Amino acid sequence: MTKSTLMTSNTDRTTLARAIADASLLRGTFTLRSGRTSNYYLDKYKFSTRPEVLTQLGPLFAQIVEQVSQAHGQVVRLAGAELGGIPLVTVASLQTGLPSIFVRNAKKDYGTAKQVEGEVNQGDVVVFVEDVATTGGQALEAVEVLKGLGAKVPAIISVIDRQEGARENIEGAGVEFHALFTKSDLGVEDE
Repeated sequence: MTKSTLMTSNTDRTTLARAIADASLLRGTFTLRSGRTSNYYLDKYKFSTRPEVLTQLGPLFAQIVEQVSQAHGQVVRLAGAELGGIPLVTVASLQTGLPSIFVRNAKKDYGTAKQVEGEVNQGDVVVFVEDVATTGGQALEAVEVLKGLGAKVPAIISVIDRQEGARENIEGAGVEFHALFTKSDLGVEDE
């Protein structure tokens, strides 16, 4: 599996990385979803709720979706997990024109009792959009839910890779991993 090469100018990528870091980097002691403790936290809601950041992420997502389509067959849907992945998959959907799917952490116990909102058909090629990847656990759980519905999920795109095992875990599960930015790109160093 190869790392994505994004066709944007270094200045634009540097400026966007700085905007994401400025908006989302918090210092302190934080417990991550993986259970690990970290001295920094990248608060996805601080960048994923800003239209000036989202509009710049859309073309980056679209470029990788096109690469995945060329390598694995036409991508027909994009998916994102509640809650943090919803604005990201929405901007990717708007940029590509592909329908989106929302994956809940658990099935609803009311109404339609679904875990996945949106249409998924047997054999659909779906790309999963993630916000911040640490170990990749949540993304892989969502991918398994989609596969259980008959989708093919050849790739995960994360806005940020914390460089703490997500790539290795995701690729070890047979799924391509593409990160728009790494913690290094954002200038984040452990203290």
